[in-house]
Amino acid sequence: MSNDSNSAQRLLVIDDDQKLCRLITDYLSPLGYDVLAEHTGPCGAERALAETWSVVLLDFMLPGCDGLEVLKRIRAAKPDLPVLMFTGRGDDADRIVGLEIGADDYIPKTFSTRELLARLRAITRRAARTVDDSDAPVPEITVGPLRVNPNTRTAAVNEHPLVLTPVEYDILYALAKAKGRVKTRESIIEHVRDRNYDVFDRSIDVHISALRRKLGDDAKHPRFIRTVRAAGYMLTEPDAE
Repeated sequence: MSNDSNSAQRLLVIDDDQKLCRLITDYLSPLGYDVLAEHTGPCGAERALAETWSVVLLDFMLPGCDGLEVLKRIRAAKPDLPVLMFTGRGDDADRIVGLEIGADDYIPKTFSTRELLARLRAITRRAARTVDDSDAPVPEITVGPLRVNPNTRTAAVNEHPLVLTPVEYDILYALAKAKGRVKTRESIIEHVRDRNYDVFDRSIDVHISALRRKLGDDAKHPRFIRTVRAAGYMLTEPDAE
């Protein structure tokens, strides 16, 4: 039961709500998680970068500097570190900006402890997803100058490595496996998520936008990721018709 064995999971909670931090610690610690907390933006960013973590739980509103600034610092130094952001203001603006900067997922501050645990297990499974040692190596996928390597979970364009979050890699890999064919938003969601998903949620579209920027794509004249109206997305070779 490797996916549910959390003995090695170190979680950093960056939130100035100390009561919430204690609730999270009290709930997750008996389940085998090692939970530590910081209550300001600068201290949280410093600790996130100084130590090794399985997941960072990050609030938007923090003293010293806000959660978006903390996320920028984390992504600049640790692009692969999973970050789950708390949202508490009710509108989508913060969530969308956070996803654009590189948050892997989000959860409202009205979460239940069971929902938090489900999100944590999902995000750590995504981050740790590798090819089984008993399996033969999976062939690299080439789409024009784009190369996607499922064995190392890396991608490069013209031999220049792409710095991708775990979710961005999973979306790119799903599109690459179906190159030349349309992938619906729902099928992409099924590939990268381990939870029920609101069909009106546009998070996948935000991650697609981030991928396009990293691929050097223009949404109006895309080289790689094309939008197929009322259908989904398709990965194609540059200049392919």
